[in-house]
Amino acid sequence: MELIIFLAVLAAAGILGMVAAGWVVYRSKVDGKRVENAREEANTVMSQAEDERRRILLEAQEEVLKLRTTGENEIKEQRQELNRLERRYLQREEQLEKKGESLENQRVAITVKQTEIEKALDEVTELKEQQVRALEEAAGLTVDEAKDLVVKEGEEKAKHELARRAYDLEREHKATAEENARRIITLAINRLATDVVSETTTSIVSLPNDEMKGRLIGREGRNIRALESLTGVDIVIDDTPEIVTLSCFDPVRREVARLALERLVSDGRIQPARIEDMVNRAQVDIEQTIWKAGEQSTFDVGLSGIDPELIRLLGQLKYRYSYGENVLKHSIEVCLLSGMLAAEIGANIQVAKIGGLLHDVGKALTHEVSGPHAEIGAELAQKFGVNNNSYLSILEHHDDEHSTIESFVVASADAISAARPGARKESLDQYVKRLRDLEDTAIGFGGVERAFAIQAGREVRVMVKPTDIDDIGSAALARDIARKVEEDLVFPGQIKVTVIRETRNVEIAR
Repeated sequence: MELIIFLAVLAAAGILGMVAAGWVVYRSKVDGKRVENAREEANTVMSQAEDERRRILLEAQEEVLKLRTTGENEIKEQRQELNRLERRYLQREEQLEKKGESLENQRVAITVKQTEIEKALDEVTELKEQQVRALEEAAGLTVDEAKDLVVKEGEEKAKHELARRAYDLEREHKATAEENARRIITLAINRLATDVVSETTTSIVSLPNDEMKGRLIGREGRNIRALESLTGVDIVIDDTPEIVTLSCFDPVRREVARLALERLVSDGRIQPARIEDMVNRAQVDIEQTIWKAGEQSTFDVGLSGIDPELIRLLGQLKYRYSYGENVLKHSIEVCLLSGMLAAEIGANIQVAKIGGLLHDVGKALTHEVSGPHAEIGAELAQKFGVNNNSYLSILEHHDDEHSTIESFVVASADAISAARPGARKESLDQYVKRLRDLEDTAIGFGGVERAFAIQAGREVRVMVKPTDIDDIGSAALARDIARKVEEDLVFPGQIKVTVIRETRNVEIAR
């Protein structure tokens, strides 16, 4: 049994050995085949790589050959271009040398001609001097004297011709211009209805009795000093019964003092603390009154969009007077007239009305800012955003020349408002002095025989000597007198200058 098992195990072992040997033989065959295949593949790859190397080498050789050929061609072309440029430069150099020689020849020729010309000029100058000396001896005048004489005669002829032409033009245009202007102004004035007599400023405060004067002065004058220091107004208490006079260059401060003083007199309690309280209240009330007056003026003329500061300054004009005429009422009147005149002639109505309403706004600050009220008002208008044409109307409303038609309209409306009867007033002394100055200004011109100021100084009639001044010269004289009056005199409205030339021949029959 054991032998059988042993034999069986031995047989199994032999079988296993044979199987293992067969497996080893099989694997060696398979591995050998793989190695052979790998060797064949490696040979194939090496052969392909060698072919690729040869192909790349050939392409590189071809590219190098192509680049070399291209470079040689470019170098050849550049050499040809350089040769061509060299030939051109040589040609230009030759041309320049030829031109240089030609210019040198010309320079020599010009030098010779210049020498000849200088000789000729010297001869001409000498001949001219001889002729001038001969002419001076013949005429009895030097060259400068002859020039002055010719220039003077030319100026006189030109002046006479210009005066004659101006005279003819004025005569041609006056017929139609005066008729149209008269029609337009008449229509505008007829459409405007204002009071003939303007208000006048007041500086008087009435008292119930003379005892009130002592109470106003107070112990050692403390009450009147407090009132004057708070208002900046001089209070004059004199022997005039039951009257106190207020004096101040600022109409607003004067009005504050007047209102405060009236309230103190009505209240009866007069002492420094009460005075201060009444002055403060009066200032608040006057400010409200000023604002309402300015706002009402814009409503009355139908304007909107004006800066509040300009409205407040307009309200201050309620307390300003010029030649007895209230400036605010005058501004409203000029505004309405400007709008009507602008409508008649086709100008910008809104621009003209703004310029008319604000043309005297500078008078609200003339006591604080130095300078003409027209310039002050124009600066204010420009500062607070008024349009440029209205700004020019304010600036130029007293000028002779105007930049825009609206500026001329405002100046005309201002003159109409100031010149109408009852608009302004002045003292007798000022009135007489103004008329005398007007006559003296006209008499100061040469050829004037007499001069008369008529129509309350609205016109000056000048009698001239007919032997000294002709008709054309009289027209020029009228313009010169008008210009002199504008420059030297101060007057409201406009002044008409009339020059009268009259020739009389008298014979006596016996």
